[in-house]
Amino acid sequence: MKVLVIGSGGREHAIVKALKKSPKVSQILAAPGNPGIAQEAPCFPIKVEDISALIALAQKEQVDLAIVGPELPLTFGIVDEFQKAGLKIFGPTQQAARLEASKVFTKNFLKKYKIPTAAYEVFSEAESAHQFLRDQASRKWVLKADGLAAGKGVIVPITSDEAHQGVDRILVQKEFGPQQLVIEEFLDGEELSFMVICDGIEGLSLATSQDHKRLFDNDEGPNTGGMGAYSPVPLVTEELSKEIMRTIIAPTLAGMREEGSPFTGILYAGLMICKGKPLVLEYNVRFGDPEAQVILPRLESDWIDLFEAALSKRLSSATPRWKNQSVIVVVLAAEGYPANPKKGDVITGLDEAEQTALVYHAGTSMQAGNFVTAGGRVLGVTALGDTLLQAREVCYQAVNKIKFSGMQFRQDIGKKGMK
Repeated sequence: MKVLVIGSGGREHAIVKALKKSPKVSQILAAPGNPGIAQEAPCFPIKVEDISALIALAQKEQVDLAIVGPELPLTFGIVDEFQKAGLKIFGPTQQAARLEASKVFTKNFLKKYKIPTAAYEVFSEAESAHQFLRDQASRKWVLKADGLAAGKGVIVPITSDEAHQGVDRILVQKEFGPQQLVIEEFLDGEELSFMVICDGIEGLSLATSQDHKRLFDNDEGPNTGGMGAYSPVPLVTEELSKEIMRTIIAPTLAGMREEGSPFTGILYAGLMICKGKPLVLEYNVRFGDPEAQVILPRLESDWIDLFEAALSKRLSSATPRWKNQSVIVVVLAAEGYPANPKKGDVITGLDEAEQTALVYHAGTSMQAGNFVTAGGRVLGVTALGDTLLQAREVCYQAVNKIKFSGMQFRQDIGKKGMK
């Protein structure tokens, strides 16, 4: 098979590395890719939203399967357009991708199909949102911009002033574009990334993972796209996994069929476990990033088999085998991330780090023969181990070999999993 991987981040680098292990894959192409991916596969400088150019590439190269990494092309309808062109592609349709494209759609969907989630209200005008917060001053709330915001459209205010500033950022200053605002009840518990591969009817749970969203240790500082993750998560017992599938995933897939938008692809449920009960915080419609970097290396069997089973509605007979190992990824972020990441700093130590760890490129470019920073999250350093402790030790040893000016990373990724 010839496979096209669409995207340019750490998640896509992880997909490419995973597919290289498949005996069914003869060649991998990437668009647009990144300098790390370019070491593994030919890259074509086509933007992920340029769907017609991606179709032309797939046709010219006679691609057997396209795999979409990021959410943007999915919400633009890339799957629909590839299918119209007679091309095989893994991911949800534009209508199904609304689960990520619109938080308002998702919250209303969850309410309609009685899927457990936090209480919420939707606002289009700042004054009514301010009044709501004044009326509910004794309670804690989370503010969410309705549409895509690259993982940064969620504000968790500590004080009342921050909450009101958040309303103005979303509805007045339109920091995340023209958006509606969802004000959602703050849930206190433990976050969980629960990913499921879906064929429109069935869902098959993948290995569990936990993301670390805050910039600094001990979950402090601003929200980011994710500063690291680990897998598996001891919190997820077989009993809890079955409850998530029964109360959240199954009714979601049934509801999407009822809406006329059956869901095929990766459904990522961002959950909060409150007093042992799972509630939906958000849905993504693709592999999480950085969660993909710990889940993809853990599969013992072939990812191509899973993708093909989903596309041919044979998931009920799929039996994936997972490595009995722990995996951790630590994200190395640029100076100034997430607000204003600095670019162009030379990166050293990659060869030394790669002797013991996987290094996924996320925001890098090449200048004068050197890898340099070119985005907020620059690299994802990933290590496997027989225990989480062993994986952490190997990972952080590799992290300490990499250097660039202003490099930021958390020292406590995976510590929760060792309690």
